[in-house]
Amino acid sequence: MSRTAASALARQVLRAERVGDAVLSVTFVGRRRIRTLSRRYLRRDLETDVIAFALSGAPGVVVGDVYVAPDVAAVAARRYGVPVREEVRRLVVHGVLHVLGYEHPDGTSRTRSPMWALQERLLRRTRGSP
Repeated sequence: MSRTAASALARQVLRAERVGDAVLSVTFVGRRRIRTLSRRYLRRDLETDVIAFALSGAPGVVVGDVYVAPDVAAVAARRYGVPVREEVRRLVVHGVLHVLGYEHPDGTSRTRSPMWALQERLLRRTRGSP
């Protein structure tokens, strides 16, 4: 996924969630970098596919960073039988939702959570986008 496509997708999610003012970055990183971020900030020594940080900003402004690991996403895409591009798009949406404050339980029940349902609705709604 290109930076332009990731940016457009993130903007669509923000618009769908009625966020008027935001400063958000989406960064694609490798396996080592995502593992370092996971170890340092989440206290988990593992490769993950996405990490999101909601940061403090001016009142009424959403500020955050989303880190996506496409190589890790490719493994998940094979496991779930979906195209890598679709899985990377899912992770961008997932990360933006985390920045907005949405949470889900750990483990397999996460796919039955309200956040997951919203994520999948947003993916379907933005399917024709970059």
